[in-house]
Amino acid sequence: MSVSPVTGADPDTLVVSGWSTASPYGLGAEAFAAGVGGDRCAVRGAEDAADLGPYERAGRIPDFDVRAILGRKGTRAMDRATALAVTTAGMLLESAGSGLAGDDPEAVGMVLGTGHGSVQSIMDFTRDSLRGDKPFHVDPALFPNTVMNRAAGQSAIWHTLRGPNTTVAGGAPTGLLALNYAARLLRQGHCEAVLCGAVEEFSTERAWLEYRARTGSPSRQPTGPLGEGCALFLLESLGRAAAHGRTPLASLSGSRFIAFTAPERARDAVARAATEALKEADVRPEDVALLVPSDSGGPLGAREDAALADLFGEHRPPRLRLRRLVGDCGAASASFQLAAALTAGDGPVLVTSVDPDGQTGAVVLRTGRP
Repeated sequence: MSVSPVTGADPDTLVVSGWSTASPYGLGAEAFAAGVGGDRCAVRGAEDAADLGPYERAGRIPDFDVRAILGRKGTRAMDRATALAVTTAGMLLESAGSGLAGDDPEAVGMVLGTGHGSVQSIMDFTRDSLRGDKPFHVDPALFPNTVMNRAAGQSAIWHTLRGPNTTVAGGAPTGLLALNYAARLLRQGHCEAVLCGAVEEFSTERAWLEYRARTGSPSRQPTGPLGEGCALFLLESLGRAAAHGRTPLASLSGSRFIAFTAPERARDAVARAATEALKEADVRPEDVALLVPSDSGGPLGAREDAALADLFGEHRPPRLRLRRLVGDCGAASASFQLAAALTAGDGPVLVTSVDPDGQTGAVVLRTGRP
């Protein structure tokens, strides 16, 4: 087996060689890294006439104007989630430089996670179909916003990415699931590079749906304000990254996903997922340099914390708790956790996520040059 003369790693190792975000800290990886590094809270009260639903604060992207960023052409009917994804993909592609999508657009795929797509678009379109004059006049240009794969498809069209295009929805661990799906595409030879991550928009409609869901179940206690944003990563082989002059930021070493049928079983599920991910990565618990848990709060968060405490014993690696800084970003939460791991990690990092609907996942990254 040949190895890279620069890093000593197998050139087929899958690495993150670029990333970007649209977050409550603003647009771009630099804004996110500065906010997380400074431990700065980006959750704010309502600005102007913004309606935050039942919440007094939210982690919203400041001054996000899709027409000012992307132009007026093609954006009239674009929903917020799609605009965030298209914008973040553009920033990532620009930072990646040449040799990504320009020469062979069919070699670059996209895997984008989402919660429900655009909740506001779905509810607005349904409302118009019920209230409009017969025969139920609606704006047909708005219909594409109601389907879950709108953001992924529009991002690929906008940036001419003609490789595999996939939408993933899996609750809080969605970002980890998207990363794992992207790795499978690469390992099976379906493409050469993948933009992967997740997006979630803030809207009054989503705020009320989340609030009602949380207050209607003991396992979904309110855990603070909501957030929004998009985080995308460029995943490719180490050899391809080196060939195009991109510096590997982290290698994907292990992952595991476990389902559980009752909230009381979440602790065992988290422990098993984390243990098996570390085993796959050939990393001992005492060698983990940083933990980035989902920090969901309430009974579920307590079970996640207890599982990690059991696993690590007397070893207490530092924990980066992101949700208190940016809010509950829904399906984009785990992608922001991965981004935070890239900014703060130096060595093996364990990222865990757990969702009250019964999904948990764990990913091990070796941050720094693999």
